[in-house]
Order: sequence, then C-alpha cells, then structure tokens
Amino acid sequence: MSQLSLKHLKKSFNEARIIKGIDLEVSEGEFVVFVGPSGCGKSTLLRMIAGLEDVTEGEIVIGGRTVNDLPPVQRGIAMVFQSYALYPHMTVFENIAFPLRVEKLPQAEVDKRVGAAAKVLQLESRLQHRPGMLSGGQRQRVAIGRAIVRQPKIFLFDEPLSNLDAALRSEMRIELMELHKRLGSTMIYVTHDQVEAMTMADKIVVLDAGEIAQVGSPLQLYHKPDNLFVAGFIGSPKMNFINGTVTSADGETAVIDLGALGTISLPRSSKAIAGQSVTLGIRPEHLKLGQGDFTLTMTPKIVEHLGIHTVSYATLPAGENFVGLFEGDPNVPEGEAVKIGFTLDQVHLFDQAGLAVY
Repeated sequence: MSQLSLKHLKKSFNEARIIKGIDLEVSEGEFVVFVGPSGCGKSTLLRMIAGLEDVTEGEIVIGGRTVNDLPPVQRGIAMVFQSYALYPHMTVFENIAFPLRVEKLPQAEVDKRVGAAAKVLQLESRLQHRPGMLSGGQRQRVAIGRAIVRQPKIFLFDEPLSNLDAALRSEMRIELMELHKRLGSTMIYVTHDQVEAMTMADKIVVLDAGEIAQVGSPLQLYHKPDNLFVAGFIGSPKMNFINGTVTSADGETAVIDLGALGTISLPRSSKAIAGQSVTLGIRPEHLKLGQGDFTLTMTPKIVEHLGIHTVSYATLPAGENFVGLFEGDPNVPEGEAVKIGFTLDQVHLFDQAGLAVY
C-alpha cells in the first residue's frame, strides 16, 4: 500500500487555478522531489499535504487514511521550512524538544528523543548552545531535528537549502541523503533546483503550471523526457532545440529538413507526416568537436573555461540558442567557426504537440 496517495487533487484561490488535478502515489521509504519553475504549484502542493492549505477538490490519503479534514498535527507529518524558524532565546535542546513539550511528553521521553536526533544530526556537542552561536548548516540541522523527534510518517521539506551558500548546499544535500538512508523514512522535498532533484531523489515529480509533466527516476527523466518541457528543464546546461520540418517518414525513418543546417535522417519510428513541424533536441554534453553522424558549424559568441569542462554559447542561423559542453579545456576560440558533431542515437525528437517520439 502507498504511504501517500493524491487523488485528483485541485486547489484554487478564487478564480486562479493553482493545482489542476494531481494524481500521485508515494511508496513508504521513498525520497520524492517535487521540482519545477517558480509558480508551478510545488510549494502549494506540499502545504496541502501538510494541512496548511485547504483542498478545493480531491483526496489526500496518508497510510490508508483520508486526511483532508485533519489538522496538521494529526496527519503524521513533520515539515521543515525554507526559514529555520528557530527560537533565538532557547537552546538547541529546547528548540528540538519544542514539539514534544507541546505534546506534554514525560521528560525522560523528551531526553531520549532529543538525544537520538542530536546523535543522528551530529549536534550532541551543541545542545546547550543558542541558535545565534551556530552556522547556517547547523541551524538547518536543528530545524530537521525538531522534525525528527516527532517520529512522523512523512517528512516534508520546502526548499530547506535555498538560504545556504553553494558549498554548504552541496554539503547539506549529502547530509540529507545520508539521513534518509539512516531513518528509512518517506521524504518529500520541494526545490526549483533541478541539480538538487537529480542528485537526491529516488523519484522526481516535474510540475508545470499546476500539473504533473512527468514522474520518474532521475535518469529516466534525463534519458527519456516525455515532452519538451521536461527535456528543457532537466539537465544543465539545458537541452538544445532545433526546429525542423518532416519531409518524409515511413514509420522507421524520419527525414527532417533543418533549414540552413541541412537534412537529417533519424532511424526513429514516428507518426510524423510530411510537412509536419517537429523539434530536435540534443544535450550540450553529447556534442563533440569535429565530425559526427551529423555535423554542423557554429561560431561561439562566449566560451567559458571551467577546467573540468568548457562551455560555448552560439546562435544557429534560424536564431536558436546553441550550447556545447566539452570535456577538459579544448581549443574553442570565440568568434571563429568550429565543426560540432553528434550521434543519431543521442537525438531526441518531439512532434508538433511537444510530445516525445521514441
């Protein structure tokens, strides 16, 4: 049985439809990440699960029990917010223990739970300190500890790392993944950062304008995006897109006119018909300097030399932006034409409705 089921979930604020019908199953012990651009509804969806937003339509089921009308404290969830929301006058011990004080648990049980959480989060030496004496990462761990002591069925994280600097975010990502392995709990994590989603998730839910664009493992979404939105959102730098027109298709091969770039024949079963507009996708990291199954010429406007790899930015004849990512530090001069190649099996094809053709 699923730990969490969302059944045709909808949320509206007056006339504004924010969540437009979400169906999702989350299994016990999964680390699920909601990802999408700002305004796609991911935080609203998380707050509905938590009970902080009312449900307009649909059903939320946790552990086989419908919880639509239950207050947050009775849902068996604990939430960690973007803001640490710690009490500055309280010690770390008392901040972590606060929800247990509210429940009026015996002191022995409070000591036991806080001690266990502090050990997991490596905060044992900080229990008598106040939040002002802690680093950003330690404060976030205190906030997580406050959630752990409640022993929830599901942990909810609403962009908990967005206030940290880049190095600390990377460190905290690892800590959260290790925490998930140690606790074995179900965790749902909201972020707009697709790198966080790719590195942390067992399963990613990509949201687009209040609807699910695709659900799958990180590599499923990377290698086989269902549509143009997911293809452009998952991956950094984002996938390159080239517009074209089908000139012929026999069900096994699609011949596509790419304008000034020439014609490409893709060994791809396709329902495309002659004259139909399509979009080709190729990831920047799949491009190679020199010849390939298909070769084009680009003139980099900007080149970034990052040591581990080199990133070039160009514009194709039809005006599409085109990014290449090459290993190491090859010679890619700005303002000079270079030949770029790729293999046909690395090309993604999308029909005129934006749906993937495989």
